[in-house]
Amino acid sequence: MSDGWLRFTSRSKNALLGFTQSAAHGEYFWFVFFSLSHYCSSYPRVKIGSRLGKETIGLEFSTRLMPCLTKLHSLFYPNGVKIVPYNIYELLTPIALAHMIMEDGSVQRHGLIICTNSYSVQDVVRLMNVLIIQYRLKCTLRLKKRQNNKIEYLIYISQYSMPLLRTIVTPYFHSSMLYKISK
Repeated sequence: MSDGWLRFTSRSKNALLGFTQSAAHGEYFWFVFFSLSHYCSSYPRVKIGSRLGKETIGLEFSTRLMPCLTKLHSLFYPNGVKIVPYNIYELLTPIALAHMIMEDGSVQRHGLIICTNSYSVQDVVRLMNVLIIQYRLKCTLRLKKRQNNKIEYLIYISQYSMPLLRTIVTPYFHSSMLYKISK
């Protein structure tokens, strides 16, 4: 759901999984790559880009085209736009939650924000409900207003839920990302 994507190449009947991270999070990137490298046919690439007028350096890899990824594509992109699928309750395992936080978590003075900016309010509430019901985390919806007046939706996990969250996700966290849940 986070820094990964599923897509089809021009003439393929199956999808591939792509993943990118800033070079600043290289240790985590390599951790993910080596976990999935048996699905890849090539080494990662360095991606140079620009964001807010500054040069960015990222790392990216993609897997081979596979039928299992095509099934996931149909869940996460039913109309060509990435969503939180209706069966997220079944899909959001502790390891998936850990990766979501490592990729899109933002440590706060009190608690944690999960940056779900690109999703609709319905998708974010669906995901938040799983965190509340399945994982018993105290969560609230936060609104962020962009300069263009677009409203984005974020999930805030209360500081009171952080000890419980740590017990759920720490076994799956890469050491370079522990700072996101250490307070």
